[in-house]
Amino acid sequence: MKLHYTGKNLEVTPALKAHADEKFNHLAAKFTKISNVYVVFTIERNDQIAEATIHINGIEIHATATTNDMYHSIDSMNEKLLAQLVKHKEKAADHHQ
Repeated sequence: MKLHYTGKNLEVTPALKAHADEKFNHLAAKFTKISNVYVVFTIERNDQIAEATIHINGIEIHATATTNDMYHSIDSMNEKLLAQLVKHKEKAADHHQ
């Protein structure tokens, strides 16, 4: 799994990378077919936005979260991605039966 980080209106610090790496490694442990993850951190006025696009088996899964704290945005985005990945996995399992 390759992680790509981009910051808009902020510098991506090692602490932000470490926090996001921890969350994505948790996802990668559950879903082994994740190939690339593109993460964008943005600050707009008082909003801190975390966006991620995951490439898995030829499809893209995207999630965005906006809060007042970047770490909470990362956590919320991760929960959204987890829900979408579980839904995708269940859909694929139902299709193969």
